[in-house]
Amino acid sequence: MNVECRSETAYAEKPVALVWEGERLEVAGILSRWRAPGQIHFRVRVTDGRLFELTYDEATDEWHIQFL
Repeated sequence: MNVECRSETAYAEKPVALVWEGERLEVAGILSRWRAPGQIHFRVRVTDGRLFELTYDEATDEWHIQFL
């Protein structure tokens, strides 16, 4: 799995870490969150300041990571 998340009432509520190029990066903050049909999107900042967009695809149960 390339994204770790906290799930209190539903899956994919709060990403807490991701793996990028073999390195585990902790999420320092969620800058925005939005939904699209069948997807949940997060724009996050990791502890070293880099920004990523994380997308959870509900149909395939897969995460996608994009470096911004």
